[in-house]
Parts: sequence; structure tokens; C-alpha cells
Amino acid sequence: MQSCARQDKMASTNRKKQRRKPEPPPPPASSEAARKRMKAVRQRDTAPEIALRSAIHRKGLRFRIDVSLIKGLRRRADVVFRSARVAVFVDGCFWHGCPIHGTWPKSNAEFWREKIERNRQRDADTDHRLEEAGWQVIRVWEHEDPNEAAERICQVVRGRRAELTAR
Repeated sequence: MQSCARQDKMASTNRKKQRRKPEPPPPPASSEAARKRMKAVRQRDTAPEIALRSAIHRKGLRFRIDVSLIKGLRRRADVVFRSARVAVFVDGCFWHGCPIHGTWPKSNAEFWREKIERNRQRDADTDHRLEEAGWQVIRVWEHEDPNEAAERICQVVRGRRAELTAR
């Protein structure tokens, strides 16, 4: 027989699983070349992330990478400054629907439009949840100059550190 605490925990876990809507399965790739391209996409340590991290490091700031910030939330920040409570996300122009460089594929168009819109909604939800938890969220598009983005991030981090130490 299970304890009441264990039963409550299992019930809570089951409710969380039920609330999460599963994503529809992706359609088959339109070509072998498209399939290979999609398989090669990295989730972390992308070229724009590495360039940004190098620029931030050159400015003297130290940070953590690929960090989950809210327990139970399956979303990870690309660069995190814990002491300043600043989370940085490097968003790919295609995957996150960049208004300047984002494109809408012609093959499997409906699937991709829905996928990218879900990504954008999830980004907004992530920002909202982190801000409610006291985090400052910074989003950087992959096309942004890494040195300019690093300067913007450094200003925010140093400002937040000054605020937090003044309290």
C-alpha cells in the first residue's frame, strides 16, 4: 500500500502529464536533403550561441549555459547569470519566426506554420513565467551582431547586480 504523500505526488504528476498537449507528429520530410538538414540542427552550442558566449566572456562576465530555471518547466535558457537573475535565449530566425529573416516553408506549409506559431507562444509563456519568478529575460536573434548583443546583455547584468546588492 502506498503512502498518502506518494499517492498525492503521483496524482499531481499525472495531472501535469494530462495538461501538456502533445505535439502532432511531423510529416515525412519533403526530400532526403530536407531530412538530413533537419537532423543536423543542434539544440545547443549553435554557432550564434557560441559567438555570443565568446563576446560576453571577453567582456569579463561569467555565466552558466543550457540551464533549466523553473522546476517542472521543460524549457532551458541558453545563457544564465544566476546572481543577477538574467536569462538569455538565442532564437533562431526560422524556428522562432523572426520578423526580419523568418521564412515560411512551402513544403508541409501548414505543419511548419503551426509549429513556428507554437514556438512563439511558448517563448512568450516562458518569458512571462520567468518574469513572474523575478528573472529578467533577454532574447537575442541569431542574426544580431554578437558584440552588440553582448554589450546589451552586460549592461542589463551589471545593472541588475547593482540593484540586487543595493537592497
